[in-house]
Parts: sequence; C-alpha cells; structure tokens
Amino acid sequence: MKWWALAAVTLGGFMTFLDNNVGNVALPTIQRDLELTISGLEWIVSSYVLVFAGLMLAGGRLADVLGARRVFLTGLAIFTLASLAAGLAVSGGMLIAARAAQGAGAALLAPATLTLIRQTFTDPGERAKAVGIWGAAMPLSMAIGPAAGGFISEHLHWSWIYLINVPIGVVTAALALWAIAPAGDRVRHSLDLPGLVTSALALFALTYALIEGESAGWTSAPILACLGLAVLASAAFLLAERRAAEPMIVMSLFRSRVFSGGLLITGVWTFGVFGVYFFSALWLQNVLGFSPTAAGASFVPMAVVMGVLSVLSQRIAARFGVARTVALGMTFMAVAIFMLSRVGAGAGYADVAPWFILYGLGGGLLVPLTAAILDGMPGERTGIASGALNVFRQVFGLLGITVLGAILHARQGASGLPPVAAFLDGYRFTLVIAAVVVLTGVPIALYALRRGRSAAGDAQAAAPVAVGSSN
Repeated sequence: MKWWALAAVTLGGFMTFLDNNVGNVALPTIQRDLELTISGLEWIVSSYVLVFAGLMLAGGRLADVLGARRVFLTGLAIFTLASLAAGLAVSGGMLIAARAAQGAGAALLAPATLTLIRQTFTDPGERAKAVGIWGAAMPLSMAIGPAAGGFISEHLHWSWIYLINVPIGVVTAALALWAIAPAGDRVRHSLDLPGLVTSALALFALTYALIEGESAGWTSAPILACLGLAVLASAAFLLAERRAAEPMIVMSLFRSRVFSGGLLITGVWTFGVFGVYFFSALWLQNVLGFSPTAAGASFVPMAVVMGVLSVLSQRIAARFGVARTVALGMTFMAVAIFMLSRVGAGAGYADVAPWFILYGLGGGLLVPLTAAILDGMPGERTGIASGALNVFRQVFGLLGITVLGAILHARQGASGLPPVAAFLDGYRFTLVIAAVVVLTGVPIALYALRRGRSAAGDAQAAAPVAVGSSN
C-alpha cells in the first residue's frame, strides 16, 4: 500500500513540476493568441512563482500542524480547479489570476509530499529509494513537459497545456484517498500565526521586487518599498520565532552544515538553471529555428537520463558519499551549460544534444541532496524543512530569471547587432555566468555534505520537543 501512496505523492509533485515545464515552449504561442506584451508574458510565469514562493513556508507549517494528508489533498484540489480555470481563460488577466491560484495550491501540495514520504517510509533504505523515485518526477516532467507543450502549441490549442492537469489531479486525489492513511492520533499544535503572516509578507514582497525590478527600475519607489518591506517583515519574522512557543523554524537548525549547506546548494543550482531554462525555448525556436515540437523534444533525452540517474543516485551516493556525488553533479551541469554557450546560430540538434545529456547526468546526481537534508531534521519538522527547501528553489530560481535576464537584455541592447544575433550574443554570455554560478556549488557540497559528525544532530537536539499531527 505504501508504494501506491508514493505513486500518489509523486504524481502530485509531478503536476507542479509539469506545470512549469509544459508552458515554457508554448509562451510564444500564448503571447500571439492573447496579444500579450513581454511583461504580460512574464507574469504568466511569475504570478505562479510569486504565490508559490510566498506561501511555501506557510504550506510547510500547515502540513506539520494540520496533517500532511489533509494539506496535500487540499492543495491538490485547489491546483486542479485552478488548472481548469487557466485552460478556460480568454484573456491575459484571467490566465494570470488562474496561474496565481495554481501557485497557492502548489504551495500547500509541494511541502506535504516529502512529509508524507517520511511518514510512510520509516526504514532509511526504503525512504532513500522513495525519495529517488519522487525525485525522478522532476526530470520526467522536463521530458514530457516541453515535448507536450510544443506539440500542443503547434497542433492543438494552448489551453490544453493546463487542462491536462485536470484528469491527472482527479486520478491523484482518488489514489491518495485510498492509499495514504492518517498518521495517527491528532494532537493540537499552534499555527504560529505571527510567523505565518510575517514569512508570507516577506516572501511576497521580495518575490514581487525581483519580478518587477528590471521593468520598474531597481531604484524606483515601489521596488525600494517592497525591498524595505521584505527586510522589515523578515526581521519581524525572526523576532516572532524567538518568542513563539512552537516556532515555525527553530533557528538552531541552521547550525547544521548539512541543512544550511544543502539549502545553499539548492539555491545556487536553481539560480543558474532556472535563469537559463526560461530563455531556452526562445533560443531553440527563434535562433536555431526549431519548431515548437522539435524544441520540446530536444529536452527529452536529457530528462530521461536525469530520471534514470535520479533512481540510481542513492546507490552512487552510498558508495562514493553524498558530498562527492552532488559535487560531481554540479560539475557536470556547469560544464554542460558552458559548452552550450559555444553553440552557434547555425547549429542543429546534434550540436545541442551532448550537452543536454551531460546536464541530465548532473541533475540526476543531485537527488541524494534532498534525502540528506530531510534525514537531518526532526520528524515533526519535516513539513517546514521541505517548505524551506522549496522556498530556496523558487526564490533563487526567480532571482536567476531576474538577474540573468537583466544581464541578457543589457548585453543584447549594447551589442549593436541585428535582433536575432543580439539575442544569441546575450544568451551565450548569460550561459557563461550561469555556469560559473553553478560551479560555486562544488566546494559548498564538498564541505557541507562531507562525511563525519554533522551539526544536524545538534540541531535536532536543540529543537523543542513537538508532538505529531494527524492527517
């Protein structure tokens, strides 16, 4: 039964991953159909990320307090209904609103998936295998998403990009109701409302500033106000956590080099990768001349390799150590991104495929990182730990899109070249920067994830005793 529960949890995570990947290839089609500006097009992606990142810690806390099963099913229902609304949208405003609602559902759903895995699989060996299978959902979405998005945008209507979530959501809900059992007797917890409000306010303000900073101007009054609000809300959050009887995050957890280092590695990886991935569909179609279907299909071999390595990476980590495995993965990805920067305008798929595949090898080797972070956490704090992990993914990914996008646009504008050549010049320059950023994760991994006594045990001992919750 527990493996069916894993199937439900993995499908839920797959939906949130798929929703990001399936839409990127279709962005040019959506832009033409809804007559959107570049800013409007970016908000189709950013509205999802804004709400997802802003509510992620709250979702993790709710999973710990109200029960992961209940929160998972609630998030799944919201995400599925919002996908239906996105598919039926007839204007940019409607689509952006539906995408924001999807982000709210994902913020509840995503942290609960890892909590449910930890609750369901008590044996460390089985849990590592389960995390590997769950981790394969992301590369699988990277294979299916772009290919499906390209096919749909070229041969069907783009609305099916979002409508395909509806049957997946229904099947996942039915499977979860049947296979995932409540965790046990319910014991009341404090929601830590001050922590929920201040963390959400800080993340919303920071995320909005990152999204709008380039277009509004980084020194404009609204952006400076948002950044100031993010700082003040963060300070209020830290103060509230010090006074809370049951804080959302026990600050002593950050003394763990595995926890802190793992979050930092996650941030470094997503900064480099998300920033590049957002512009890859435009590069493949507008510069290399790929059709939407061909552009989507280009990601399939990479994702298949990543999915296979995701399942096998726990064995590799057991043999060579988590630190070396993750460091090797980051190295592979940095090299692949750099080599893609050498690809010229006249290139074909044969020039792109080797580096996509190398990137897939690297990405698959990062799965043990998630297991290492969660295994160092007290069981009752798995939800908030997975929420923090996802916050780092989303915020640093958005930071990558913002910063690397600004660098690309600045380089493009200063090149004096024709539009396509200018975009290629800016894109290649951005890839080099992204490769350097990803490469910085190698020494961090070798230090933070090395064998030996970790501060995770100290962090666990320092955490206040908390009782479990039911689903």
